[in-house]
Amino acid sequence: MNILFTCGGTAGHVNPAVALARIFQDKHPGCRVLFVGADGGMETRLVPKEGYPIRTVTITNFHRSLAPADIVHNLGTLVNMQRSKKQARAILDEFKPDLVVGTGGYASFPVVNEAAHRGIPTAVHESNAVPGLTTKALSKVVDRVMVGFEESRSHYDDPTKVVVTGTPVRGDFFRFTREQAREQLGFTDQRPLLLSYWGSLGAEVMNRKMVDFIAKECYEGAPYRHIHAAGRDFAWMKEELLRRGLQLGDNGIEVREYIYDMPLVMAASDLVLCRAGASTISELTAIAKPAVLVPSPNVTANHQEKNARVLADQGAAVLLREQDCAQDTLYETASLLLREKGRRENMEKALRAMAVPDAGEKIYETLREIMK
Repeated sequence: MNILFTCGGTAGHVNPAVALARIFQDKHPGCRVLFVGADGGMETRLVPKEGYPIRTVTITNFHRSLAPADIVHNLGTLVNMQRSKKQARAILDEFKPDLVVGTGGYASFPVVNEAAHRGIPTAVHESNAVPGLTTKALSKVVDRVMVGFEESRSHYDDPTKVVVTGTPVRGDFFRFTREQAREQLGFTDQRPLLLSYWGSLGAEVMNRKMVDFIAKECYEGAPYRHIHAAGRDFAWMKEELLRRGLQLGDNGIEVREYIYDMPLVMAASDLVLCRAGASTISELTAIAKPAVLVPSPNVTANHQEKNARVLADQGAAVLLREQDCAQDTLYETASLLLREKGRRENMEKALRAMAVPDAGEKIYETLREIMK
């Protein structure tokens, strides 16, 4: 059995494909898997780290501006579309897939589109609440469209083709209960844990706000534990906190460069402050973790705010736009939620109602159906 996955652009597109590849190989020893991404995309780094081969096509996006530079860029994209068609045909001729699955990103279009026209079983999975241009276009030619949320179904022309499968999440996120995770982290008190991280898109803006946030925590005697991931802003953030005379660690407030044990820390947490990318939303929903979501304003088609709004409308999360996080708004919102256990429990119930248990298994069964 040969399975081809095509994805790219963000980890939110790559991670579901990797999870599905593992499921197919577990159930079908000897199953061959190939990934296809875009030249120079982050998928060319992420996929090999997971142990899978990847081929690339030359594909770029369209800019929605009529500025001269953008017109030139779009003309280049039209040329690349023709190149990517030929590359997709060559890859399909060589690999001879029994199934082609796109999980988002521009590279998905030429490969899935060509496979569909050849009569190869095809499907797309959209982990964002609202489909991007690629998924919307491919939804017209594939056998199945798989989505993360029931609310997403209405965005497609043919809802009968759409299956609500959820989005697969790494098994590590289900390994620990809150109590087990707190014990493993060495917590000896009952203070709730706040987890915060902002990713790479616009992280500096939020990390500057987090300096004031952490300072206020310290001035108030660290009423709760807090682990913050600063990413590439770690050096200057640590220096600024020291300049203000704030000693962290012993009071239960930590600033890390990265959180390498994210499944463990997230399991131990009582509230999460984060962006609203597809992967993050899937993880929060899968393990029913209350969150204050601050969508990045720097992503295409405002996808993150649309993701966050799906959860917020169900009472499963609090949505704060970046421009609304002025002064102490974020701190006060988080502090209130950490004090109100009953409200967090209601958010957990709403998240469980939205979650699709065994999303990976449901996607696998959906794909096996179209292969028959």
